[in-house]
Amino acid sequence: MLPIRKKDKVVVITGKDRGKRGEVVKVEPTGMRVFVSKINIIKKHSKPTQTDPGGIKEIEAAIHISNVMLVCPKCEQPTRPRFDSLADGKKVRACRKCGEMIV
Repeated sequence: MLPIRKKDKVVVITGKDRGKRGEVVKVEPTGMRVFVSKINIIKKHSKPTQTDPGGIKEIEAAIHISNVMLVCPKCEQPTRPRFDSLADGKKVRACRKCGEMIV
């Protein structure tokens, strides 16, 4: 189970976008990578097609999951979540700083 999921708020802890916050758009569990909105923007050159005019487009590139840290929705602090078990055996993420469950 990955500590970061889609629609989580994260902060970048290393690289050219260090300190920026954004929302996770997509998670690739096989490569341990995440796509964060408006973070790690690259320029991609594309040829024109019948539907697309082509040109230079700016898109979001993947960031390794170790280079981002989850932001707790309650205390707004970057945290490394811990995994707790509920009474019914279900695993949930919890903030290490305030103890609140992260849904």
